[in-house]
Amino acid sequence: MEKPSVSATDNGLWGPALDILREWDPSWARSVEVQSLEPWRSGVLSRKLVELIGVGLNAACTNLNREGLQRHMRAALDAGATRGEILLVLKCAAVMAVHSCSLGSPLLLEEAKAAGIAIEHATDAPTPACDGMKAAGQWNVAWDPFLALDPAWTDAFMAVGIGVYTDSSLTAREIELLSIAVDASFTHMYAPGTRRHIAHALKAGATPAEIMAVLKLCVSQGYQALNLGLPMLAEELARRAAEEPSPAAAASL
Repeated sequence: MEKPSVSATDNGLWGPALDILREWDPSWARSVEVQSLEPWRSGVLSRKLVELIGVGLNAACTNLNREGLQRHMRAALDAGATRGEILLVLKCAAVMAVHSCSLGSPLLLEEAKAAGIAIEHATDAPTPACDGMKAAGQWNVAWDPFLALDPAWTDAFMAVGIGVYTDSSLTAREIELLSIAVDASFTHMYAPGTRRHIAHALKAGATPAEIMAVLKLCVSQGYQALNLGLPMLAEELARRAAEEPSPAAAASL
């Protein structure tokens, strides 16, 4: 398979920061370019899917990087992504916030029990959306604790979630690869979800190489620190230089 030719600017990852880095530290900049853009240049994932994953990483409720999101969104559209595909990615980036309940509700049940506090479980409340998720084979047992604590709220959330799972804009394989990215991202690092989605991705036909490419994209996301900081530093240095008196002016003081 011929590897795609991707220039340093022909991607959603880099903004003006790479040019600044080339000027200030050319040797390190060359190493950074080779490493950061490998997922784009390897051809393991399609260019469109790489950029959609970039949209997900930057839009994720654990990240919310506006500039990175805009770059990847433009690049995804350039690569042929549709409005529906990008909308589904944004939905996935939003609903991952349920991990707050996946993490906290079992702890609440355990600590309440340890403290001798009884918690009423409303098991007779109707939960049609939860039932639909179970029927679709998409129920996660990590959701059982907060279903027991608040079935009405859980069902309201699952009515939102089932709309994501039943959306056909992306394939099951693509959804699972995207989910791996947002769960494994260094701003989230949610191990149970990462493992679950890796297992589901393999079942959906993803290869280990594709999953590794997703994890590499999570690492490339780290360079958003440079995209944020280098233009800011360059601007501050330029401002200070403009405010300093010239040598001739300083000598006349």
